[in-house]
Amino acid sequence: MRFNYSTISISLKRRFLMATTPTSPVTSNSSISNLIDSNSSFGGSQRLRILAQQLRLYKPPPSYTENDEIDEQKREESGGKVVSQLGFAQSATPIADPERFTCKKAAVLVCLFEDNVGDLRVILTKRSTRLSSHSGEVALPGGKADEGDANDEETATREANEEIGLDPSLVNIVTVLEPFLSKHLMRVVPVIGILSDQQAFTPIPNPAEVEEIFDAPLEMFLKDENRTSEEREWLGDKYLIHFFDYQTENKQFLIWGLTAGILIRAASVVYDRPPSFVEQRPKFWVPKSVKKGTTMP
Repeated sequence: MRFNYSTISISLKRRFLMATTPTSPVTSNSSISNLIDSNSSFGGSQRLRILAQQLRLYKPPPSYTENDEIDEQKREESGGKVVSQLGFAQSATPIADPERFTCKKAAVLVCLFEDNVGDLRVILTKRSTRLSSHSGEVALPGGKADEGDANDEETATREANEEIGLDPSLVNIVTVLEPFLSKHLMRVVPVIGILSDQQAFTPIPNPAEVEEIFDAPLEMFLKDENRTSEEREWLGDKYLIHFFDYQTENKQFLIWGLTAGILIRAASVVYDRPPSFVEQRPKFWVPKSVKKGTTMP
């Protein structure tokens, strides 16, 4: 299986020229040389090495899940309801018979690489239609955390290896983003990694989980082209669910919901600018208790 190499309008070249401005962590030719030297074992282009160093400086904002007082206060104010970062409501009714809730953990890999013209692309999958949940949908490689996983990075790379045959040794993990809440109330952490040698990766889809492997331009998720959205309302807070139509090699893919939200956030961090459209995300928090079997609509 081979990747698709369509060209997008704005090159990474501009992104790294911007990295030399006074407001950026990289401020001089000397600084650039130091960054390259410090990443000499990383491999890949000069642009990828600088990008890796910049992303290592990223610090996700504090999560409400780490603040029990805020969490309890919000749960009381909302009558026991939950709102996800992507705007999917947990339940349309208050929790009448709550029980102790432990949010399950998962991680996905936002694996980036350069195409032939130096633009960043991200590896995606189309889930098998035989799966019981999210069948046939576009997703990032990843899945639930195992007890033996040391951290989110290990979860994401292990799952990517199982799903698409991506050897973890080929991926340089540079940062993690703030967690998202999935439809099934799972705490999903996006892990950003860089594949410096794309030719070393031969995609091998696991037929039990993955129907197709493809890639898309990361910057697409900052543009208003081929994008639609649906407005929803939860607890008086309006939000948008985003849908991206992507066509490659006469195949059409719809990238939406959790995956689209994660990629909008990842692109914003990588390119250091907001999307050209209104993102409109609601607040994110995780419940202390939840009625058994509750899922987001």
